Amino acid sequence: MKVLVCDKVSEKGLEVFKEYPEIEVDVKLKQTEDEICAIVDQYHAIIVRSETKITKRVLENAKQLKVVGRAGVGVDNIDVETATMLGIVVVNTPDGNTIAAAEHTMAMMLAMARNIPQADASLRQGQWNRSQYIGVELRNKTLGIIGYGKIGTEVGKRSKAFGMKVLIYDPFVTQEVATKAGVTPVPLDTLLRESDFITVHMPLTPETKHLIGAEQFAKMKDGVRLLNIARGGIIDEAALYDAVVNKKVAGAALDVYEKEPQTESPLFTLPEVIVTPHLGASTVEAQTNVAIDVAHEIARVLKGEPVLNAVNIPYVKSEQVALMRPYLELTEKLGKLAGVFSEGPISAVEIKYLGEIADYECGSLTNTLLKGLLRPYLHDAVNYVNAPLVAKTRGIKVEELKSSQTEDYTNQISVTIRGNGQWEHSIAGTVFKKNELRILRIDQFTLDIQPTGHNLIITHTDRPKMVGQIGMILGDYGINIAGMQLDRSEAGGGAMMILSVDHEVGPEVMEQIKQMEGIHTANYVAF
Repeated sequence: MKVLVCDKVSEKGLEVFKEYPEIEVDVKLKQTEDEICAIVDQYHAIIVRSETKITKRVLENAKQLKVVGRAGVGVDNIDVETATMLGIVVVNTPDGNTIAAAEHTMAMMLAMARNIPQADASLRQGQWNRSQYIGVELRNKTLGIIGYGKIGTEVGKRSKAFGMKVLIYDPFVTQEVATKAGVTPVPLDTLLRESDFITVHMPLTPETKHLIGAEQFAKMKDGVRLLNIARGGIIDEAALYDAVVNKKVAGAALDVYEKEPQTESPLFTLPEVIVTPHLGASTVEAQTNVAIDVAHEIARVLKGEPVLNAVNIPYVKSEQVALMRPYLELTEKLGKLAGVFSEGPISAVEIKYLGEIADYECGSLTNTLLKGLLRPYLHDAVNYVNAPLVAKTRGIKVEELKSSQTEDYTNQISVTIRGNGQWEHSIAGTVFKKNELRILRIDQFTLDIQPTGHNLIITHTDRPKMVGQIGMILGDYGINIAGMQLDRSEAGGGAMMILSVDHEVGPEVMEQIKQMEGIHTANYVAF
């Protein structure tokens, strides 16, 4: 079996393959897409970092390929959808650079607080400007951490050692977990208002893009300081520039950018902003760790063993693959839809398997549902294998129930999410003949929805003109309604409206709908 290494990785990682005499390794760096396509049919595995793009064309030319390994977390440079369709496993290494990223965050925070880069540059120019570079202490300051995953958790530990008060915003961290860590979970608006320093540690997704923009800057303290060591695009760079120029923001420390590589930016002209060229994972130890981890994952796939960090394909017994495939798709969509209805930290997830499906091992389905629930927020940090552990570390209790009895369908799967006894939502679905997926119920409302495309899910008071008013708002933005379903508890009571539309619905449209009289909740979900 042959492994193609397309990007430079630590030699210690490649040494792992010496344990497997049946595996041959070729290192071919800086290859173009054409060059990779010309040779890729010889290989059973590919290893990349972030430089090489594994495109649809590359994958379709890879006749023997079993696995693509990313020595790092993000898999934006890999066409995961095509790999999945072709049965190619994609693995990543989400743990190897945790400490490196956390330490870089602390280094940037200290450098920003004490004006170290600016003072260094000034002194090298022959100036002794002590009074110009008076800084601030971290002690007794409030740090707001947006995203309390592995890296956010490590940043929190180190910040508390500096005597900082730590607020966190993370929809999937319970009060119990936060209390144990000595941090305080708060709504995002509270974090923005009360923090002296704010750092983001989350993936870039449609939900997190420009999470911090002009509206959020307006809510912050005057003189706040911001850090982004996660992914470019979470902070709106144009809005950040304006906030620094207007003295709302006293300082910013950036390691990532909306466009990379980035060598010119209006932000680079501001002395209050310190920058580094995406160095968060750039330590000797981190690069060694991810190389070793990805090599072991590649070897497991090639030997037919279950992997630890599969991004795209859950482990299913070979004799159950045909049966399970549509249910894997259903459970992922049930999880994603359930997450849309979350009203805060989730404390419990209950999954029921009813009918013939209950006779099978459903662990892979549970993992897939949890991945669907958690992934829109945690993105590449959660996968089909580690989803139960990720849920556990966030204090989420997961319960799996089975029964051969089901009322109306041969098989039915339902998920109920709960938030510390304060709220609860339940969603049920099934698979029809010809592997057609259906959502059958959302809370008390009976429906028949195909989980595809762009959808608006709206709860409201049952009264005339509600559909028409929403249609007018969508029409004003050129959004066409492709289909509609309605259900109500009783005349004049609560009702649910499902609108399938032709394309994405932006936040400004959603805000207008939410402001309508009689609207209880309005959510957009894209399957």
